Amino acid sequence: MSFVHNSTLVPVMREVLGNSISGNFKPNGFAYQDSLYVSSTCGDRACRRSYNCGLCAISSMKMNRSIMRICEHNLASVSVKGYSWLRCVNMKIPKLSSIYSSSEMVNLVAVSNSVAGNTSVLVSEESEESDCIRKGNDEIDYSDNFMPPWGNLIDQDTDKGTEAESTLQPAVLSTNEDTINETRIHLLDERDEEELSRRILMLSRSSKVRSALELFRSMEYSGIQPNAHACNSLISCLLRKKLLDHAMSVFQFMMRNKISTGHTYTLVLKAVADIQGCDSSLDMFVKLGGFSRENNDFDVIVYNTMISVCGRINNWVETERIWRVMKEKDHHGTEVTYSLLISIFVRCCQNELALDAYREMDQNGIKLRGDTLQAVIGACTKEGKWELALNIFQHMLNRGLKPNRIACNALINSLGKSGEVKLAFKVFEIAKSLGHMPDTYTWNALLNGLYRANQYADAIQLFENIRREQSSQINEHLYNTALMSCQKLGLWDKAVQLLWQLEASELTVSTTSYNLVIGACEVARKPKVALQVYEHMAEQQCAPDTFTYLSIIRSCIWASLWDEVEEILVQVKPDVSLYNAVIHGMCLNGKVESAKKLYMKMRRRGLKPDGKTRALMLQNLRKFPVKRRRYYTRPRR
Repeated sequence: MSFVHNSTLVPVMREVLGNSISGNFKPNGFAYQDSLYVSSTCGDRACRRSYNCGLCAISSMKMNRSIMRICEHNLASVSVKGYSWLRCVNMKIPKLSSIYSSSEMVNLVAVSNSVAGNTSVLVSEESEESDCIRKGNDEIDYSDNFMPPWGNLIDQDTDKGTEAESTLQPAVLSTNEDTINETRIHLLDERDEEELSRRILMLSRSSKVRSALELFRSMEYSGIQPNAHACNSLISCLLRKKLLDHAMSVFQFMMRNKISTGHTYTLVLKAVADIQGCDSSLDMFVKLGGFSRENNDFDVIVYNTMISVCGRINNWVETERIWRVMKEKDHHGTEVTYSLLISIFVRCCQNELALDAYREMDQNGIKLRGDTLQAVIGACTKEGKWELALNIFQHMLNRGLKPNRIACNALINSLGKSGEVKLAFKVFEIAKSLGHMPDTYTWNALLNGLYRANQYADAIQLFENIRREQSSQINEHLYNTALMSCQKLGLWDKAVQLLWQLEASELTVSTTSYNLVIGACEVARKPKVALQVYEHMAEQQCAPDTFTYLSIIRSCIWASLWDEVEEILVQVKPDVSLYNAVIHGMCLNGKVESAKKLYMKMRRRGLKPDGKTRALMLQNLRKFPVKRRRYYTRPRR
């Protein structure tokens, strides 16, 4: 777009206008110096306003039917402290349309919206205009307040080549999207791509969004391509202001010109996830060829970004897919990659995948942070791989890392389940030396470890120590573990004592606790004590279950308390397990007739006996005698 200057206009303008301001016009790099005359008799305040202008000498034009006339702006070039930019003086020229023809007016206004000098670009700023008008009498104040709209871009320390961002002057910048949408195009005298890219970079770092975007649009319009670093900085600046649409337009420009980098994709994909959602970001990643086998500009940081995006919504399927594609394209994961993978897989209960990521990380010689190693310990314990968990635990100690209490408890519990009680207590001592006070989970893991190792007496002793020293950490689970040990040893009196202590505490006594005490009485051959506990259980309004009745029935059968057995069968609902247990006991104690009656009653109620019950009944049922057939023989004659 070219600037048209009609030299025939100047004499007529001198006649029409009174006062003058010296101006230097530089359309398309060709300088023309002349004087603009501003009428001092105009009383309209609007004609005394001055504007920063762009690519035009006389830019605004109003159309009144078929007559065209100049209404607002004339251009003046002003130099302040060695820096030049163009200013526009607002004025009204009445009856000017009658002097010039329509074609001459079209040539006069056929220019674009703004001009950029060698060191500045022009942007209209209403606040600066108001300050200029207040100085009065159409006199323009060319002081420091009228710096170029995107500031002084000259480095103070040019020898060192550093960018002194402190020298950037603040600009009146509207972050309103409607204002940003009114981006204007400027004619650029500066053609150096690196210099203009540096200006975009500095404007973006200073968050001068509109000025940076106008300079970018002007470069795009002029066919000048900013470098990738400047575009990335502009995208980052736009995203900080939540201007996603403008950022996407810059991104599309970079894609068209093939200057997009991994940092570009990272910025855009993360912004889309933050503003439009993780699914939108994943769809965009797919459309950009993230899963294709073709080469692209994606680096490991882009894949890390998408893994993090998938982790926000716990999408472990797409996380694994991105991980596999990244390896297929020979991108080696970093510490961030494996930390994200392990964290997401553990959170989604995909422990095998978490361990695969850990093994790959170990093969690549990458050292993870302590929190990630603790997550790996948790994954190992859930999969029963206590040896690997113990090695990682020892590795953390060797590196001077401090495993947290959760990791220590998980390892103690895993060792206890595997029967490695000694190792469990060693880890327990290490945890105490690290400053971790044992909690309820710790004691429960140790008690269960002793119980699984058939060290029932040690479990009861440890429980007593906990009850004396850490009474605040005692709960129902610890009581039940101690009662299970009493049941195994047949310590019915200890079991009853623990039951009274449990009822005296503020803890809830469940059916399981009563069943364990009745089971201890069964092992100790104390049926009457078992019946007392059963009656006490009913008084406490604790509903018995099938295990309660089975234990009571077995105790009564051993003591031949058949009346109590029949009473229990009458009170409870028909249960095939109870009938089978009673029939077994009757057959083993020689009460075959009673067992037969109970068996027939069981079949009438539609209960199906088990194989053992049928076998016992077949062995003990009385066989009916077979009547022999008598044959009549005739005597011989």
